[in-house]
Amino acid sequence: MAGIANTKTPVTVLTGYLGSGKTTLLNRILTEPHGKKFAVIVNEFGEVGIDNDLVVDTDEEVFEMNNGCICCTVRGDLIRILESLMRRRGRFDGILIETTGLADPAPVAQTFFVDEDVRSKTRLDSIITLVDAKHFLDELDKAHEVQEQIAFADTIVLNKVDLVDERVLTAAEDRIRRLNPTASILRSERCDLDIASLLDRKAFDLDRVLEVEPEFLDEAHDHEHDDHINSFSLVEGRPMDPEKFFPWIQSTVQNFGIDLLRMKGIVSFDGDDDRYVIQGVHMLLEGDHQRAWKSEEPRTTRLVFIGRNLPKDVISDGFAKCCVVTQGCAGGNTDRDHMGTVTISF
Repeated sequence: MAGIANTKTPVTVLTGYLGSGKTTLLNRILTEPHGKKFAVIVNEFGEVGIDNDLVVDTDEEVFEMNNGCICCTVRGDLIRILESLMRRRGRFDGILIETTGLADPAPVAQTFFVDEDVRSKTRLDSIITLVDAKHFLDELDKAHEVQEQIAFADTIVLNKVDLVDERVLTAAEDRIRRLNPTASILRSERCDLDIASLLDRKAFDLDRVLEVEPEFLDEAHDHEHDDHINSFSLVEGRPMDPEKFFPWIQSTVQNFGIDLLRMKGIVSFDGDDDRYVIQGVHMLLEGDHQRAWKSEEPRTTRLVFIGRNLPKDVISDGFAKCCVVTQGCAGGNTDRDHMGTVTISF
């Protein structure tokens, strides 16, 4: 461990719009045999945490910041977590930060230059922006966050390339190049990349960023979120009935998918000893069993919806009707085949 005190810890920021694949890439980094150990910071927009539970079980330390965007209301939490990590940095080789999909990466990056203590002990190594190839062209002009995330990236992962044709991919890359002509663009399906090549690259170029945003190092920050975008969470301690839940979630996605920017959750099904993870982006929906519920873990269903003017009352009412009437009424005879991998596109 010689020389640790004089070595700055590299930090990789994973950003990208809602549903682009940030957690998928994070999990790949944590499970690939690259020989490095990371501390992980996960930021979520809603008040109920989901992403922390979607991170694979590893020996890494995972810190969660809920109910606010890392670039705005909880930025002070980021600084406090970083300062805490620096007091025990001999335990890991680097730090990974997964931002909420609504984050502007500029003030996140700014933290590593304007905060004296953070600057002296950490080094912003890279900003990796994930792009959802299927929905990117539609969202680009609607959400200014998409443009900001691309402009500040040094590496752009054009993800979900299997869902579109070459014409769409070429058009997406052309739009990306107009916003950021210097970043490298990597195509991927489910973030299947050479992970080692993404780490400790010393790729973040402050001079290039200052060309994009000359006031980058000024501490004033006026990032605002779209007032039409809101998030809400649904939590239920009773188990879900799969014969009610699946038709409900499919109809919800079909009816409100155009305004549904992101849906993710962990479901407890009656008679099933495994957690079921479900995720959606617009009208794309997929889910599968993740792992067994731990003995000390509350078997609670938690869903988070992020979208434009979503009808919370309607969705909440439908969700409530998916609970089993009496806990355990299925007698543990749930048909797991009914809850296998589901991938739906309307």
